[in-house]
Amino acid sequence: MDIFTLISPQTAVARPQLLPFSFPLTGKPHVSLNSAAATATTSRAQVSLSSGTLPNSDSEPDPASSTSRPLRRPKTVKKYVTASPSTTAASDATSASRKFPNNPLKDLKSPSPVPSDQSPAVSRSLSNKLWLSSKLSPPPPLPPPTPLTEIQVKEAQTTEESDLLDNSRSEDDAAPPIDYRQLGKIFVGNLPAWIKKHEVTEFFRQFGPISNVILIKGHNETERNAGFGFVIYGGPTAPTSAMKAVEFDGVEFHGRVLTVKLDDGRRQKAREEERFRYLVGQGDKRREYRSEWHQEREGSKNGFRTVLETEPENWQAVVSAFERIKKPSRREFGLLVNYYARRGDMHRARETFERMRARGIEPNLHVYTNLIYAYAVGRDMDEALLCVRKMKEDGIEMSLVTYSILVGGFAKMGNAEAAEHWFKEAKERHSTMNAIIYGNIIYANCQTLNMSRAEELVKQMEEEGIDAPIDIYHTMMDGYTMVGDESKCLIVFDRLMECGLTPSIISYGCLINLYTKIGKVSRALEISKRMRLEGIKHNRKTYSMLINGFVRLRDWANAFAIFEDVMSDGLKPDVVLYNNMIRAFCGMGNMERAISTIKQMQKERCRPTSQSFMPIIHAFAKAGDVRRALEIFDMMRRSGCIPTVHTYNALILGLVEKRKMEKAIEILDEMILAGIDPDEHTYTTIMHGYASLGDTGKAFEYFTRMRNEDLQLDAYTYEALLKACCKAGRMQSALAVTREMNSQKIPRNTFVYNILIDGWARRGDVWEAADVMQQMKKDHVKPDIHTYTSFINACCKAGDMQKATKTMEEMEAVGVKPNIKTYTTLIHGWARASLPEKALACFEEMKLSGLKPDRAVYHCLMTSMLSRATVAEGYIYTGIMSICREMIDSELTVDMGTAIHWSKCLRKIERTGGELTQALQKTFPPDWISIHSPHEEIADYSDVESGDDDERSDLGNGSMYHAGLTDDEEDEEEDGHDKGLWA
Repeated sequence: MDIFTLISPQTAVARPQLLPFSFPLTGKPHVSLNSAAATATTSRAQVSLSSGTLPNSDSEPDPASSTSRPLRRPKTVKKYVTASPSTTAASDATSASRKFPNNPLKDLKSPSPVPSDQSPAVSRSLSNKLWLSSKLSPPPPLPPPTPLTEIQVKEAQTTEESDLLDNSRSEDDAAPPIDYRQLGKIFVGNLPAWIKKHEVTEFFRQFGPISNVILIKGHNETERNAGFGFVIYGGPTAPTSAMKAVEFDGVEFHGRVLTVKLDDGRRQKAREEERFRYLVGQGDKRREYRSEWHQEREGSKNGFRTVLETEPENWQAVVSAFERIKKPSRREFGLLVNYYARRGDMHRARETFERMRARGIEPNLHVYTNLIYAYAVGRDMDEALLCVRKMKEDGIEMSLVTYSILVGGFAKMGNAEAAEHWFKEAKERHSTMNAIIYGNIIYANCQTLNMSRAEELVKQMEEEGIDAPIDIYHTMMDGYTMVGDESKCLIVFDRLMECGLTPSIISYGCLINLYTKIGKVSRALEISKRMRLEGIKHNRKTYSMLINGFVRLRDWANAFAIFEDVMSDGLKPDVVLYNNMIRAFCGMGNMERAISTIKQMQKERCRPTSQSFMPIIHAFAKAGDVRRALEIFDMMRRSGCIPTVHTYNALILGLVEKRKMEKAIEILDEMILAGIDPDEHTYTTIMHGYASLGDTGKAFEYFTRMRNEDLQLDAYTYEALLKACCKAGRMQSALAVTREMNSQKIPRNTFVYNILIDGWARRGDVWEAADVMQQMKKDHVKPDIHTYTSFINACCKAGDMQKATKTMEEMEAVGVKPNIKTYTTLIHGWARASLPEKALACFEEMKLSGLKPDRAVYHCLMTSMLSRATVAEGYIYTGIMSICREMIDSELTVDMGTAIHWSKCLRKIERTGGELTQALQKTFPPDWISIHSPHEEIADYSDVESGDDDERSDLGNGSMYHAGLTDDEEDEEEDGHDKGLWA
């Protein structure tokens, strides 16, 4: 027995075979019901197809259907006249012959009780029986309905729509016609586009009092109208006034022939029909009716999301797609804020945020998080914190994503302390953390070189069961690269492979960057070959690292070879690669090629930056060619690059290195007049320039200016003061500077200790220099080659060659290999001690270690041996001849002052000339033989010969060598790290 038999047995016998509709019963299994049989039972029995329930009095509405399409009623509903019984009977007969039932929403307006042949008790017991049976033994499934073809589906939809219209017409026929016209309203057409509201009001006011004037605005230009509008008259005489105005149809108005008509009610009728369609929905599709406005708005939203996904780089297309949305929702505003955030445009992100609030849309967590992300990308964390405070005032709790953005923002700013604060608060508020926030806090500590804290965070993350992604491995490798810890960087790389992660171009790039920074470019090339064998191709960044490594080693040939590999791989050089090549050309002194590279960049539409011009400006300034440096400076301006503080620093640095302090001060004054404030590097560079000259007064003057301008004082600033004091021999002032550093909690680095040791070495105070060495070891500062060389210089000046030799053995024991300057200092010490045989032995040891002697070594050794040749044994002559042959083979010549001093020593050994004189004169300058003769030498330099030996020694030594290191070489060692301030 089916459900129709339970309702009406008579109807079940004669029910026609119509298209079935399946609907769910509340709490009952699905039953197939023929709507035509139900409508044939009685004229007033209705089955709600939308809710899917039986028309029993005890049946409950389906909550799913009620929430899926809620009934919305307008404030003014059209009144329909109730049909008579005869009309009802005719309607029943008509509906019985139709395939589909009437719209059930009409019956919801005036529900009537449904008659039933069974009593309520029987119906209730039957319902309970069906409920229980469906629980205990579900009925067998009904055969599936015959699938409808596409033509049948279209016919059914057409029939349903015609039923709705027929039902509305049947009721409209019975009801009196409705007049949709608005009395007193007229239509005015063919208006000028520039006409204003008050002008229309003045013209039509002659026919009666006007209530309102409506001018329809243009679609594209809201300041101009569309050429038509409406005039609404008010008061009791409104219909009469409208009739009078219509009589003037065709009147000329500002050069236009107006069209004036009475309101035909077309607009109001369209609104009523739209409301009716909204009430009845879209038939059997069970969804809410959407007007053209809603459909257009939904299409605009989808188009906006599509543009965001497909054309994120085309900001004009994104903004145009957003403007096409007539009424954006909170979601669309949030997407646009996020788009600006990813572009780093925090100002437009804020503008969009305020536009949303001006429309009355309150921001939620998602929108606030996007705005905070915009400020984090723009590195304006103060505004980000203001947004956080506003969030808390609005009662919005911060999510883990918000905390992660804050931690990442402070990490990029290098503020690890603030990052740790927000990370701690995130752990207190959220019990579960993720790998993203851990990655940000680890990155913050790696940027501040706090690798112990980074290792602790990695351990915490693994203890919480969070697997480290490959990005965290890369962050740790980059941190170890910055501190120069090769072993731990390789451990992290090996662990990455043990965990089953596949090394990427970033993984190998970290290793290449490590080896190029520590000077092991050969190992970087091995990593490059290994990367190629694994099928990973180089990109521009890895090539830039290799070129940068060779440029640091001043290996120009290999740097150019890597650039050729870039071109052979089909990669188009970017601005970073071009900048590295410009640095290479400037380093090798080929300035014309550097300038031609700039022009090549402009030809290939690769816009040069200020970094492109700075090496050229610095090179010309360092060479003393200020005119060419300023020409390149003007060329940079013409290329569209605005001079920055770094550009001026490069120009000042070049002048300072050339000891042209007056011109450097002029550039500083010009910089201030251009509205660019000097920074810490500017003043530090000038202080180093005056320190090289030993002008402590000027150095302290600019130090005071830095402090008055609230600029940051770091170790490099105090190094300049120490250098000035040590050069001037004011060691007590240098000690006062170190005490000031301790009060400011600025740790001493290797350069500070090197300056102090060199200062005591200049005075020959080996005991104070030894105390500085001991203090250096207590502070756990590792001495470098310059530290040991300066201490050996102090020992040599004090005549303590035994301690100098012991220091050489100590530095070799700790793994620090002596360089050419170290051996030169030791040879000079043995020469001062009048032990040329020791100097000669040190010279042979230097050659055995693989070092190639330079001009200073030969000069120092030859001067020492010539001074002892008259009293020493015969091996001195052999040594002099050997050194002469080496100098001739190396094509080394001495300057004129050294040649004069050596010739005087030769006259004491060989007064009439000999083999030694002939061999040694081959190392003299070319002008010596053509200009000087032995008799002229005696006559010209007799006054020099009358002096003592110390004066002659100073004449020979002062031109090439001073205490083992020249002033320029000392400055290069002590503050060579400051040369990178402009880069």
